[in-house]
Amino acid sequence: MNSEEFRIQGKELIDYIADYLENIRDRRVFPDKKPGFIRDLIPDSAPVKGESWTSIFKDVEKVIMPGVTHWQSPHMHAYFPALNSYPSMLGEMLSNAINCLGFTWASSPVCTELEMVVMNWLGKMIGLPEEFLHRKGGDGGGVIQTTASECTLISLLAGRFVAIKMYEDLYPDANKHEINGKLVAYCSDQAHSSVEKAALIGLVTLRYIECDENFSMRGDKLLKIIMQDREAGLIPFWVCATLGTTGSCAFDNLEEITEVCYNELLWCHVDAAYAGSSFICPEYRTWLKGVEKANSIAFNPSKWLMVHFDCTAMWVKNSSALHGAFNVNPLYLTHEYSGLAIDYMHWQIPLSKRFRSLKLWFVIRNYGIAGLQEHIRKGVVLAEKFESFVRGDPRFEIPAKRYLGLVVFRLVGDNFITEALCKRLNSRGNIHCVPANLKGKYVIRFTVSSPRSTLDDIVKDWKEIVRVANEILQEREKYLRRAKVPLGDQCLPRQGDKRGLKFGGDKCLDGYQRQEIVAVSGA
Repeated sequence: MNSEEFRIQGKELIDYIADYLENIRDRRVFPDKKPGFIRDLIPDSAPVKGESWTSIFKDVEKVIMPGVTHWQSPHMHAYFPALNSYPSMLGEMLSNAINCLGFTWASSPVCTELEMVVMNWLGKMIGLPEEFLHRKGGDGGGVIQTTASECTLISLLAGRFVAIKMYEDLYPDANKHEINGKLVAYCSDQAHSSVEKAALIGLVTLRYIECDENFSMRGDKLLKIIMQDREAGLIPFWVCATLGTTGSCAFDNLEEITEVCYNELLWCHVDAAYAGSSFICPEYRTWLKGVEKANSIAFNPSKWLMVHFDCTAMWVKNSSALHGAFNVNPLYLTHEYSGLAIDYMHWQIPLSKRFRSLKLWFVIRNYGIAGLQEHIRKGVVLAEKFESFVRGDPRFEIPAKRYLGLVVFRLVGDNFITEALCKRLNSRGNIHCVPANLKGKYVIRFTVSSPRSTLDDIVKDWKEIVRVANEILQEREKYLRRAKVPLGDQCLPRQGDKRGLKFGGDKCLDGYQRQEIVAVSGA
């Protein structure tokens, strides 16, 4: 493809992308496919001779789109959002064209310089203390990482470096391996699974702190477990506080947690992956109280600020800890400003770095703070409306307080009814949701996030939920009227399986074999 053909095909592709996004409501949000579906659609081996772009592009609708879960759809309510926008895509196009690798300042000076400025912009937008910003003579600053999971790992490794160095200074006879074997990290039992993964990679013990009735980690319980571990000869060193949990968007009590960490000399990392975007609105910054005593914080503009994946904002007070954990400096990566300018390779796990700040810069400038605030508030208002629909139907319940754009709901009764509802909703493909477990209750998560979502979309989604719930409950009633023996006697556990009874799909949910039982899941 030469430059002239690129001009023509590029413009056609932009038209296709714009049409795709503007007409995305017409597409089934969740694909009706099974693993391996693509094998019959494309050859087993790569072509020997190059193909024309026309031939390649025909396969987008034939091969790609039928298997896409359409994350930009206003009927996509699973997980947390992963949004895009036109200025973000334009920024990515320019970044791809430049294609610099910004591992050091010298490898592409503007890649580093723009990231520093834009991260200061964003830090000020969410109300971070100055200690987290790039400033003359300061050791803090912001960096764009790939994911919140990576930020969690980076902060844990930085905290580990600080802890090992501290104990080596206190106990010169101890070695790193002995100290590392005693290190203990802490998080809420509602924290994201990436915290567990970070502890596995860091080779440290992870303690889960039981949350309170609001699914929040509190300082007193954290301190109690820390004291118990100290008495057992272990070394507490790192805590992850979650602002906006995956299950219910609950908020740990940051003020209490950072106070404990500050007094006990533990690194406190704040994971605000989804909720952090909302802090650009002053009314939501109450959850940030206590952040001045934290050591690092991260959130995903790629979730709710319409900057498409990947783009995760991370700030640290002490960049020297990152240097200590990640600094390697071979001669071929040195330059005349080494030590004077920031080299982001020392702030991250990979060596190389994409020019991500371009798309963030474009989005902030194009929407402005006011435009982004309007987007956040609109999502919250639509979530409130959906919550009112759920509360208006006595067959449903909301087992956890709604925060921001996430509503968790379930059918009143046993877990199997809600699980059947969730599975059938997804199998129909008109909306997409995922479940969560909140203290033994199976719930459906409904996240409102798309900039294209309207009240009509939310009404349509609620009608779909009610329609499927009616089917599920009618089928359940039919079965209960016909049953002559207790339901528990009709689903027999496999040999050696003593788990509790639930339903789902073609068999009982926990692996029980069905004996002439009527399926309520529609499978």
